Amino acid sequence: MSRPDEEFRSRPSRLATRLAEEGLFACVLEYFENLRASHVRWLSGHPMDAILVLAASGESVLVPWDVNMAAERARVDRVVPYTDFKRSYKEAVASVLRSLGLPEDAKVEFLPRTSHLRYEELRRELPGTAIVARGDGIDAILSRMRSRKDAAEITALERAASITDEVLDLVEREVRSRSAGSLREVDVAQLVEREALARGAEGTGFETLAAGPARSWGIHAFPPYTAGPFGGAGLSILDFGVKVDGYTTDVTATFARGPLSPDRERMLSLVQAAYDAAVAAVKPGAAPQAPAIAADQVFEAAGWKMPHALGHGIGLDSHEAPLLRSTGENPERELASGMVFTIEPGLYHPDLGGVRLENDVLIDGRGAAPAARVLTRSRLVRLG
Repeated sequence: MSRPDEEFRSRPSRLATRLAEEGLFACVLEYFENLRASHVRWLSGHPMDAILVLAASGESVLVPWDVNMAAERARVDRVVPYTDFKRSYKEAVASVLRSLGLPEDAKVEFLPRTSHLRYEELRRELPGTAIVARGDGIDAILSRMRSRKDAAEITALERAASITDEVLDLVEREVRSRSAGSLREVDVAQLVEREALARGAEGTGFETLAAGPARSWGIHAFPPYTAGPFGGAGLSILDFGVKVDGYTTDVTATFARGPLSPDRERMLSLVQAAYDAAVAAVKPGAAPQAPAIAADQVFEAAGWKMPHALGHGIGLDSHEAPLLRSTGENPERELASGMVFTIEPGLYHPDLGGVRLENDVLIDGRGAAPAARVLTRSRLVRLG
């Protein structure tokens, strides 16, 4: 069995092989304010702003904003400070490519989200070089690679899931211990972040959504939380993630305080039934549409419709491949070992509020045969 560090170090070599197969000299990836591609951290280990150049030869060069952090965290062949190029993107890219022996007729691929102005700037700086940006190119290849987590990634997600469960248990205890309406949305959001950090997480994976009964009708409440009450009579939604070594969970719990109307009770039972049906449909080799179709059928039979997709992959980003939706294109043909994704059916009504139940599921290939395993313990919380 390979060690996690060996699997990490295999990532650049696997991509280099694909570069050679595509006839590319190198690819250029970046993680800056204008284009934050988590591919950089996945390939290099560096968690902050940087340019990463990976050649088909396998050589990797990182150009970081924080060279001290790169010295501590990055696992690449060379590190060159961004300040050496006067913080000029075009100078940094051109210089690094030339240092790698860039031939005149080389093809170099950039991310498809690269701006047109930068694209033209690079063409002028590198005459004779074919500057490539494709929707189905390196970005898509890396997304597919990242959809199947290796041992190090699964370990990070399992640790994040454990902290997530502890934090959710603490939130539930806090909500139960307070009188109805005395706890604010902001109190819940701050409790989540503080306790995640206290347990060794990097922080939350995205901005926590805490929506009390007056705001839970939104799929994603805006603003994410307020000074309004949370956990009072009706339906409250808490959606958060915990990040460990860059990898985030994503869970949603609904807090229901009665007495509830028959319509609200119906929403709760339907979401639970749709969740159970979707999880039962998660199998290695199944189409990614299958769990979503199972959930949709539960809702449709009762005359309801879910207004969003069933789920999505998680990892270094809170939304990755695969996509679990009943319609539309999906980059993955089937659910396979190493994939980690959310199952999050929900229903929302402007007068009744919202209900969502979300957990994170791993297709675990470490046993005798791949099998689905729910990593987190989110739930529908009934407060009486």
